[in-house]
Amino acid sequence: MTTGSAASGAGGLLPDRHPTADFFVADVFDASPKDDLGSMEHPIFSLSTRPDRRVLSYDHNGTTIEVTPSVKGRATIHDKDVLIYCISQLMAGLNSGRAVSRTLKLRAHDLLVATNRDTSGDAYARLKEAFERLAGTRITTNLATGGLETTRGFGLIEAWEIVRKSRGGRMISVTVTLSDWLFRAVLAKSVLTLSRDYFRLRKPLERRIYELARKHCGRQAAWKVSVATLHKKSGSTAPVRVFRAALRKMIAEDHLPEYRLTEAPGDVIEILRRQAVSRAGAPRPSEAALEAAKALRPGADVHALAATWAAWWDETGRKRLGSADAAFLGWVKAGAR
Repeated sequence: MTTGSAASGAGGLLPDRHPTADFFVADVFDASPKDDLGSMEHPIFSLSTRPDRRVLSYDHNGTTIEVTPSVKGRATIHDKDVLIYCISQLMAGLNSGRAVSRTLKLRAHDLLVATNRDTSGDAYARLKEAFERLAGTRITTNLATGGLETTRGFGLIEAWEIVRKSRGGRMISVTVTLSDWLFRAVLAKSVLTLSRDYFRLRKPLERRIYELARKHCGRQAAWKVSVATLHKKSGSTAPVRVFRAALRKMIAEDHLPEYRLTEAPGDVIEILRRQAVSRAGAPRPSEAALEAAKALRPGADVHALAATWAAWWDETGRKRLGSADAAFLGWVKAGAR
């Protein structure tokens, strides 16, 4: 389910390349896309579209991060799709009571489809390059995960392996071993659900601003932040004046999923949650209904389901409901489309 102008496919959004691949239907997509809080909060990933070999040093409110790229460059925010997919699969396993490991064996095709990438030969080659950058990017930080604070160095992924049908053939499976730091975040459930339309955002800065909005605004109606602070937290290397111009362009285009941006006096950006703006009064299932939905859809993020259902209710004419709980659960039973 899309929100705002993301629903139209206009304004520079990537096409929905796999519209029948519903995160709430097929088993592999029962894992709603999820991101870890640590890398949402702090600028670990490069926003550059060219190899970024600069060492990043970041210090904010007592958290220090140094990111050292390999000769292939620092992992990009588009490379992060791999980690989001892995985190989503692990969270689905935890929510359904399955044992999980920081080593995952994945079908490369499923990863590409779930992250809205094409499945051409070039796409598989780009996926290999993403693994190389993720493994080569080294992080030294005191950032806490799972309630523990340690200062240590690690790669974003510890190891990876690709299996092909034959030499030079298409990937069959990929094995990824996540860093212990990231795996701890998953076990502690220090993650947030993302809109699937995140994968349709073309520009790296759009993805980064969406992450910050999701982390800081979340389910609140609004979040205000100075342009200077947003610039620092985004990890943008552009001058502040160029960054401000990019934000104004984002405001004009208005196609971030879930959130919209406005300028406020004092060089401040206000991020407003679309549901709070356009869906005031939307029905909310009770906690009992959410628990019942968990039984109907093991492993699914029921809060994300409830938000999607509320959006569907809004977009289909706000039908009068005798019981929001019954309507929600009926929708879930029917396939939650």
